[in-house]
Amino acid sequence: MSQESKVLVPLLKKIEKGTAHIGILGMGYVGLPLAMAFSKKFITTGYEPDITKIDKLLKGQSYIDDISDEQVKAKLKKKFFPSYDIDSLENVDFFIICVPTPLGNNHEPDLSYIIDASKTITNVIKKGSFVILESTTYPGTTDEIVAPILEESGLKIGIDFGLAFSPERIDPGNKKWTINNTPKVVGGINDQCTEIASRLYSSITSAKIVKVKNAKTAESVKLVENIFRGVNIALVNELALIFEKMGIDTWEVIDAAATKPHSFMAHYPGPGVGGHCIPLDPFYLSYRAQQFGIIPRFIQSAGAINEYMTIHVINLIRMVLSKKNKKVRGSKILILGVAYKGNISDVRESPGIKIIEGLNHLGAIVKFYDPCVERIKTSSGSINIEPTDGQFFKTADIAVITTNHEKFKQIIPKFLDKQIPIIDCCNLLNSVNLYNKIYYLGKCLE
Repeated sequence: MSQESKVLVPLLKKIEKGTAHIGILGMGYVGLPLAMAFSKKFITTGYEPDITKIDKLLKGQSYIDDISDEQVKAKLKKKFFPSYDIDSLENVDFFIICVPTPLGNNHEPDLSYIIDASKTITNVIKKGSFVILESTTYPGTTDEIVAPILEESGLKIGIDFGLAFSPERIDPGNKKWTINNTPKVVGGINDQCTEIASRLYSSITSAKIVKVKNAKTAESVKLVENIFRGVNIALVNELALIFEKMGIDTWEVIDAAATKPHSFMAHYPGPGVGGHCIPLDPFYLSYRAQQFGIIPRFIQSAGAINEYMTIHVINLIRMVLSKKNKKVRGSKILILGVAYKGNISDVRESPGIKIIEGLNHLGAIVKFYDPCVERIKTSSGSINIEPTDGQFFKTADIAVITTNHEKFKQIIPKFLDKQIPIIDCCNLLNSVNLYNKIYYLGKCLE
């Protein structure tokens, strides 16, 4: 695959002239922001089989926190064309796959969305096309899963069409680091493909383009980034469990340790990990490692610790209620925050929702309040929990902060009865000090 393909050379001129047609498959948390970035310069088709999403986009409505309605309206039908019709991809030069990569019931990778997207491209790919996979996956997916499906078109990889992997690095809610300034990692199936993909991304970002040896190296980069975070979060979660029993304030310990100007990076405990990356990505590498005869015990242990934290929170709720001579069953429990992190509406893999599910199973009367989320659905698929009304703030037996929304600092003192005990899993109220009955995760529960 080291030879250059003359068929792919014209793509470089299309990039330079801004005449390339970009097709992004998947209009979710990664695909839609990417479409907005590419449509500043190129005609961009946003392909999404979910008709509901496409209908909203065609009305100029965004369903992603980081993208405003105004941004969609500004690009709509000028350079951005959302569609659920496969025919809209017929004239595309660059296909970029941005679809979910969830886990199955046994923590095994579910590549069905990648496979479906690849089959969709196979129906419309032509000589001179280029495919880039951005969805997070295990090393080898691009070469061993995507490439063979694309070659079912009768075209040859590296000769008739190009292929590369470039991991998404979207951080929902992050205003400082965006597509425009976050370095982009690119690895192609050969040097030419790496170069073409690099040129494409460099045309829409001022950030550094990091070229790596091949696609499986690029796939590994994304996993390492999130496993690093997951393992370090697991470490502080385990420390929190230990220090909690010893009467030591975990948050104070970490803040003091963070004053060291070198060799330390602060991570903080919490009720679990959420989002699409940290709870899932480690299991992708774990799955792949076992195929090579290696048991990734460190990674698996970190995942188990982070998953356990939701159980620990439920145990804390049980402990605090027992101080009021109450049991979980029948108690009114207010969950404050169901977004997986502060100041956004994203509820993917939310620890708050997992805690709600656990409490429901134990017979509690649970309601939630989240200033960014209007409605949630539990994993059973049949239970919808509406946001709480003001009365529940006054009558709850206990409140639990599971998301560090900045708005909570004003909302909680205003609405929550001061006699209601609070379990603060995020150290959010540490500077507010308006309550006598606050129990902090990772601190001594007297």
